[in-house]
Amino acid sequence: MMTNTYLPHVGGVARSVSTFAEEYRKRKHRVLVVAPEFQGKALPARAAAIVERVPAIQKFNGSDFSVKLPLLTGLTPRLDAFRADIVHAHHPFLLGDTALRVAANKNVPVIFTHHTRYEDYTHYVPFDSPALKEVAINISTHFANLCDAVIAPSESIARLIRRRGVEVPIRVVPTGIDTEAFASGDGGRFRAKFKLPPDAFVVGHVGRLAPEKNLEFLAEAVAQFLHRSPDAWFLVVGAGPSEETLKQVLGQHGVLDRLVLAGKQTGRSLADAYNAMDLFAFASFSETQGMVLAEAMAAGLPVIALNASGVREVMDDGKNGFMLEKTASPRRFAAQLARLQRHDDMRSAFGEEARRTAELFSRERCAELALTYYEDVRRMTRRERLMIERSPWGTLLERVSVEWNLLAEKAQAVAQAMGGR
Repeated sequence: MMTNTYLPHVGGVARSVSTFAEEYRKRKHRVLVVAPEFQGKALPARAAAIVERVPAIQKFNGSDFSVKLPLLTGLTPRLDAFRADIVHAHHPFLLGDTALRVAANKNVPVIFTHHTRYEDYTHYVPFDSPALKEVAINISTHFANLCDAVIAPSESIARLIRRRGVEVPIRVVPTGIDTEAFASGDGGRFRAKFKLPPDAFVVGHVGRLAPEKNLEFLAEAVAQFLHRSPDAWFLVVGAGPSEETLKQVLGQHGVLDRLVLAGKQTGRSLADAYNAMDLFAFASFSETQGMVLAEAMAAGLPVIALNASGVREVMDDGKNGFMLEKTASPRRFAAQLARLQRHDDMRSAFGEEARRTAELFSRERCAELALTYYEDVRRMTRRERLMIERSPWGTLLERVSVEWNLLAEKAQAVAQAMGGR
């Protein structure tokens, strides 16, 4: 499993890779995670044992991401010795390129999970522009077609990448969550730790605090709600550059004293945080899968969110929460928050339905879906791999083909973005 982000980085892709790796190991499969070096708290010994780190630039362009440097000497000895049956790429560049090389070297299939709408993240790169967004789209599409198969974390993303030109097989496999852990968190303990009144009505949000998460809209909506509900508080779990935006918006409405910024939380503390909330609010348009929505629902929380990719697969409007139209105003969002605060019975019914929804995203179920797909892809590509294996030039030609295709992919992506279609 080759990923540009991994623990202790806190983010959707890192958590996805970690979750699947843990579930595969429970089933006695051998897993090697190849990821960049990352500054932070060391992983527990068991988790660290399966990770091969490669050199990386830390805090790239002021973000909390690390960027892998090229493996100038080729594969590391550990990666070279690992007898993989399949290579799973989690990004279409950097270690994604390496994934194609490793797969060619080992003559095994490569699967790519299209975790991210990469065009929503170009602001982390210098010289962001509409053309750069087009390049990001083109690179991910071309890369997908260099792989043997693709995993989409939601049906919305599967439809999107098909429209963009992905032609290889695609299967929807969400990232699973630990439903039991999120259902059993201690909300009272978390409220006490962060000085939240035990009887307060708490609107919650979990995620990276970054511009692509539409947090200015969310802050405005929650601030309007808090202004009219003096017993309500806003609990935000996460960290990032948009923290100041939250403070500024709530400060303008005079409700900054009822904002609790809890920072990054993981494990039991994250489960406690969800259980300290009364409902969950979400406004991002950049998700490929609503992982945090499923986690919130496992904790029995109704959700209010905007209709977007990754959200509509989890939301059932009017049953486990309210999914508002994309063009909804902060005022309308605030009104729905107030509506759920007023109606305890509705909130309780939504919460029960939310728990049932979350079971569809259990980590055990999702891991089985992924493993089944691995086997299907291995069967689909078996004949081609045998032909390469039996040819004295097969592996060499495959490696040359990969390098040529990677070079052509980048050139074609830029040419298309610059109008060279």
